[in-house]
Amino acid sequence: MENTKLTVEELEKLSFYQQRSQNLALEVGNVELGIVSLQIRKDEFLKTFNSYKEEENIFGQELSQKYGNGMIDLEKGEFIPS
Repeated sequence: MENTKLTVEELEKLSFYQQRSQNLALEVGNVELGIVSLQIRKDEFLKTFNSYKEEENIFGQELSQKYGNGMIDLEKGEFIPS
């Protein structure tokens, strides 16, 4: 069987589809890298958040030891015993 030449239009169309596929694959890669970067940032923020919550709990325990059980009115700056 003899080889058959493709038309210019067919070659252009195939080239267009190939280029479009490569561009889309590149964009998918960029999106995936963005997702990984965001996940790393999220993990760092969660570590910081958890650290602050631990500090807050420790300070709450210190206040409970000092003042006993109750509530704190931040606006008035007062401890209200329960």
